[in-house]
Amino acid sequence: MPGVRDIKRRIHSVKNMQQITRAMEMVSAAKLNRVQGAVTASRPYAEKMEEVLGRIVASAREGTHPFLIKRQVKTVGFILITADRGLAGGYNANLIRKAEAEAARHEKEQKGFIAVGRKGRDYLVRNDRKLHGEFIGINDTPTTAEAKQISGLVVKLFLEGVFDEIYLVYQEFVSLAQQKPVIKQLVPLSPDQKEQEGQSDYLYEPTPEKVLEMLIPQYLDNQVFQALMEAKAGEHGSRMTAMHAATDNAGEMIEKLILSFNKARQADITREITEIVGGANSLNAQ
Repeated sequence: MPGVRDIKRRIHSVKNMQQITRAMEMVSAAKLNRVQGAVTASRPYAEKMEEVLGRIVASAREGTHPFLIKRQVKTVGFILITADRGLAGGYNANLIRKAEAEAARHEKEQKGFIAVGRKGRDYLVRNDRKLHGEFIGINDTPTTAEAKQISGLVVKLFLEGVFDEIYLVYQEFVSLAQQKPVIKQLVPLSPDQKEQEGQSDYLYEPTPEKVLEMLIPQYLDNQVFQALMEAKAGEHGSRMTAMHAATDNAGEMIEKLILSFNKARQADITREITEIVGGANSLNAQ
């Protein structure tokens, strides 16, 4: 059984760890509060833009924009959005599994990746996946400038024919304790058919084709930006939950260690008393 001094040292160590996890939980909670409101506020805009795009596509002539043309799929790209750091429960592992499962589904096509976040980048490099770009150090509250850098690379790779399809892989923020891995096709554009039905009677000025030229770049920027926002909210939520659980576990461990400490101290006291009584009896016997 460990001695009193060893147990006391262990209690001190676990208490220090508990202070760290509690501080990390509070930091994650503050970051989540900042980004959660932005995510909620940006969703209606993203949904409305997708709806408007579907209406315009229904009115435009077929094949009027390169991002609307579906070509034979020979190469598929995945934008994998993970965190730069760990200590977030299964956040990164779930995303990587989702991306690998989707890549396996495209068994006949060549595959490549764009890594957003250090954890995903490191995994792809370790497993010899083909990287076409990496973006590390995304802000805790993502900016439109960061989204434009990523969408700019998407446009370049698609127009040059490097990829015939490109998918976003990210965690959608559902609640503090729940995030949902999402696979979403980014290009070529595939607006919801329901949005296209009955929309051909709309009038556009200038032509639908001209409106598409202006709208599609904004749409791609917004889709990437929304994915970054959802991913960051999910990351902060996962880390906050994981650190809360770690803090509680440390508290339980401290209680067990204190119990062991008291037992060890009582055993030492009993042994000392026994030695004193034994010594006294020896003196009396003389």
